[in-house]
Amino acid sequence: MPEHSARRVKLDELTAFYGDNAAVRGVSLEFKPNEVTAIIGPSGCGKSTLVRCVNRMHEEIPGTRVEGKVTLDDVNVYGADVDPVAVRAAIGMVFQKPNPFPTMSVFDNVAAGLRLTGVRGISLKDRVEQVLRGAGLWEEVKDRLNAPGISLSGGQQQRLCIARTMATEPEVILMDEPCSALDPIATLKIEELVEDLKRRYTIVIVTHNMQQAARVADRTAFMLTGELVEFDETEKIFTNPSDNRTEEYVTGKFG
Repeated sequence: MPEHSARRVKLDELTAFYGDNAAVRGVSLEFKPNEVTAIIGPSGCGKSTLVRCVNRMHEEIPGTRVEGKVTLDDVNVYGADVDPVAVRAAIGMVFQKPNPFPTMSVFDNVAAGLRLTGVRGISLKDRVEQVLRGAGLWEEVKDRLNAPGISLSGGQQQRLCIARTMATEPEVILMDEPCSALDPIATLKIEELVEDLKRRYTIVIVTHNMQQAARVADRTAFMLTGELVEFDETEKIFTNPSDNRTEEYVTGKFG
C-alpha cells in the first residue's frame, strides 16, 4: 500500500441529540494521526453515537442534531459549505456487523468505491489487489475474487469491509465494535490489522472489550451516560486512572 497521510480529528464540546434527548454531552477530545484511540464504556453510554457524529452519519437518522464542533485538521466538518459525502469519503466507517454488498463479488465489493471516485495511475485490478493485501486478505481470497462477498467467513467479511473502506483512501477510519460478532481467531486478525493500519491512518475503535482496548489502543477514552469521564494514554487508564469511576469500570465493578 502507498504511504498515506493520516489527519487529526478534534471534537470541541460535541453534543448529539435524538429528539430532545442528549445522548452525548459536551465531549472534547482529540484523535491523533497514526494512533489508535479506543472508546470504552457500558452499553448506552454514547460511544457509537459519538463516532457517528465524526463523519456526519448521525444526521442521517430523522430527528437528530449535533451541537459543538468537529474538525478534520482545521476544517469544520459541519461547516455550511462542507459536503457530507466528502466528509464520509475522508472519514471512513467500519460497522459492528460485517456488511459486504450482498449481490457483489469479493472483487466488486472493493472496486465499487474505486469506480465511483476513479482510479488514478494504476489499473483497477492492481488497486484491488493492493487494497486486499493492505487488509491482510489477499492470500485468502486471490482465487475467489469472483465469489460473492457474503460467501466469506465472518472475519474475512469484516476485513473485506475494511478493504472497501481503505479503497477510497480516507485519512481516518472509524470502527464501531468491529469484532463483537467474530470468534477469537478472527478478532486477533482484525487487531493485527489495526496495528498495521495505524501507520497510515488515524484509527478510532469503539469496543466493549477492555482487553482489546488495552491491546490495540495508544489512548483510551472512557464514557459514561453520554459524558467523557477520562481520556489518557491507555496504560494509564488501565493501571492508574485519575477518576474513581474509570477504575471501577476497568476493574469490572460495574458495566
